[in-house]
Amino acid sequence: MIETPFASSTRSIPEVGAVPRHIAIIMDGNGRWARQRLMPRVAGHTRGVETVREVIRASMERGVSYLTLFAFSSENWRRPADEVSFLMQLFMRALQKEVDRLHKNGIRFRVIGDLSRFDAKLVDLIRSAEALTADNRALTLSVAANYGGRWDILQAVNRILARDPERREAITEEQLAAELAMNYAPEPDLFIRTGGEQRISNFLLWQLAYTELFFTDTLWPDFDANALDQAIAWYRQRERRFGRTSEQLQQHSADVSSAKPGEHA
Repeated sequence: MIETPFASSTRSIPEVGAVPRHIAIIMDGNGRWARQRLMPRVAGHTRGVETVREVIRASMERGVSYLTLFAFSSENWRRPADEVSFLMQLFMRALQKEVDRLHKNGIRFRVIGDLSRFDAKLVDLIRSAEALTADNRALTLSVAANYGGRWDILQAVNRILARDPERREAITEEQLAAELAMNYAPEPDLFIRTGGEQRISNFLLWQLAYTELFFTDTLWPDFDANALDQAIAWYRQRERRFGRTSEQLQQHSADVSSAKPGEHA
């Protein structure tokens, strides 16, 4: 089901608030966290699940509406087979343990990515969790699993062409956006990558067009509510112009402030 489309940052000027409506995070540094403690890499992934719980709770408390976590990229299959197997099992156990809690707290759960390579039992758990929480609105938690930004764009194009193989007219931005994996969410306001790397690693390539990018050296297992607050504080200092000049932005703010109640500048 395609929901009401949100404003495109390249086609219009989205509303900007003091708290990001949508935060997207690459949870990097689990393996290094474990290695620093002379522990196996998988111990870092296990500790990272606890961080996920804390960040979900902190996001809700701060008024974030959408939280998207990059759990497993389409390129992560290149990792050692035993680590990949552990990650799949960890994902399954976390789902089994957490879905009722998510539902109780009014959280809508979604998974974006190509699930065709996942075990049937895991896919069934994902679909059941999505169905159970479909009507919740306190927070939309999206987990990107076997996801890649290029895959996302290609599958959107292929869906359009599959419906109309004889198509001759150009595909519009609105048509493409409606077929993307995250057509149910606004574009992220704030992107966070932990672990010190400064790249987006094929994550939400279309959706991050005008997102503010925050990079931190903090490893994911050490990322907590205070670290989230630091990222949000940094975000509040950003001047989000969406292609405009600072002068235009100031004039727009003045027009909005001077508009009478019920009117729009």
